[in-house]
Amino acid sequence: MMENFREFRQGLINGVPICLGYLAVSFAFGIQASEAGLSVFQASLMSLTNVTSAGQFSSLELIHSNAAYAEMALLQLVVNLRYMLMSTALSQKLSSKVNTLRRCLIAYGVTDEIFALSVVRKGRLNPAYSYGLIVVSVFGWVMGTFLGAFAGQIMPQRLISALGLAIYGMFLAIIIPEAREKMAVLFVVVGAMAMSTLFTYAPVLKNISSGFRIIIVTIIIAGAAAALAPKEEEETADA
Repeated sequence: MMENFREFRQGLINGVPICLGYLAVSFAFGIQASEAGLSVFQASLMSLTNVTSAGQFSSLELIHSNAAYAEMALLQLVVNLRYMLMSTALSQKLSSKVNTLRRCLIAYGVTDEIFALSVVRKGRLNPAYSYGLIVVSVFGWVMGTFLGAFAGQIMPQRLISALGLAIYGMFLAIIIPEAREKMAVLFVVVGAMAMSTLFTYAPVLKNISSGFRIIIVTIIIAGAAAALAPKEEEETADA
């Protein structure tokens, strides 16, 4: 019992930087969710049940346009497919005594950042440590969403539009340094931009709904990048 408490406490401590980062990103999401017509409660519930920035941001336009449930489900499957791989990798660090319910609780909170901290943990992964990471990180994600959505309800429209640009600045800050160092990343960025432009203005392609545009572009560009610039065995082993 004491060991589980120590592991949970360590997870809380290690998750604080993630919590602070999530506050900033989810605040921007909350504002965009408010612009898409979601209430503060709806936006907060969405963050609590999804915990995925890419999936949530990509779904806002579909929600606003009343897209079909099947389209939404397929989009989320494609965008969040990597979490299945992360969960599979983490399962190898769990003891065989960890039951299915506890594994599902850990899988709920698998994000890029939580996975990174969990996978480098030495030895077996104690579920209590994962719970600590998840509790503090999800709190930051939901709280940021709540504050952003609430601010979107009371702030002037011009200020909301300006703050809504924060998410695009964050994405640029992530991709530009990587694109300058790796040609494969540059190819993915430029290719995705080119295909998105094509689907926006081409006579026939522009009639495809936004959800299926994202799905098609993601599959084509990711597949092309994997074929043209596969990771060497040494890189995969190091990762």
